[in-house]
Amino acid sequence: MKRILVPTDFSEHAEDALKVAAQIAKKNNSEIIILHMLELPHQTNDAILGGVSIPESMLFMKKANEMLDQVSEKPYLDGIEVTEIVKMDKPIHGITQISKEHNIDLIVMGSHGSSGVEELFIGSNTEKVVRNSDIPVLVIKKDISDFNAANIVFASDFSEEAKKPFEKLLNFTKIFDSKIHFVNICTPNSFKPTHVAEKAINEFVDQFNISNYTTQTYNDTNIEKGIINFSNRINADIIGMCTHGRTGFAHFFNGSISEGLVNHAVRPVITLKV
Repeated sequence: MKRILVPTDFSEHAEDALKVAAQIAKKNNSEIIILHMLELPHQTNDAILGGVSIPESMLFMKKANEMLDQVSEKPYLDGIEVTEIVKMDKPIHGITQISKEHNIDLIVMGSHGSSGVEELFIGSNTEKVVRNSDIPVLVIKKDISDFNAANIVFASDFSEEAKKPFEKLLNFTKIFDSKIHFVNICTPNSFKPTHVAEKAINEFVDQFNISNYTTQTYNDTNIEKGIINFSNRINADIIGMCTHGRTGFAHFFNGSISEGLVNHAVRPVITLKV
C-alpha cells in the first residue's frame, strides 16, 4: 500500500479523510496524492472549458493550487511524501483516471452520509466511487485523531469470487496486525442453516494463512442492519465488504448495500469490488 489517493473539495469531511490517510501513510511509509477535481461552471457545447473563458479557467486553476498548497502544509502531513494534483474533469472519471495513472493502492474519502446535500462532492460522489472503483475505498465519516484498525469486520457470503477482493483487504490488515471478524449475516430473505453458513466461512478462511480471526453467523432483519449491529456488538474499528456495483447481478452484497453502509455506518467502511 505505497500510494494513497485522497480526493478533496477542501471540506471538513475531506480533511477527516486526509488525517486518516496521513496516519496510514506514516505507519506504512506511503505516499499521499491529494486530488482536487475542478468542475468549471456554465457548461456549454465546448467540451473542454464550457462557457468559461481561458483566463477565468486559469484563475480557477491557480486558486485550487493555492488551496492545495495550504492543505499540504498541514502539520499532520509532516514527514510524508505528498503530491498535489488539480484536474479539470468530472469527479468520478478523474478519480478513476488518476488512480490508474499513479498506481493507487487505496482511496480514502470523506462522506457526510445521507443527511447531507446530495450534490456536494463529498457525499454522492463517494458512493459513486464506492460503486465503480476497482481499488479499495476507505470511507471516513468523522474526525479520527487516533485511527486504529485492530478489529476489522469482513462481511461476506464467502463465495469463490470474494477471494480476490479479500486478498486486497489482507494487505491492509497486515499494516495494523488486525484481528479479522468473519461474519455471515443471516436474514429471512437469505437464510442458511448454521452448519451450512459455518462450512462456507471455514472453507473460505482455510484458503489463507490467517491466525488472528473469529467466525460468526449473525441474524438480523436485513444485511445492512446486521453488519452495523454486529460491528457495534464487537466494537469494530472498520467494516470491510465486497461490492458488485450497479452492474453486478443480484447477489448477497450489491451496490445498494455498500452505499447504504457508506451512508449509515458511523464506523469507517472499506469496500472491495468483486
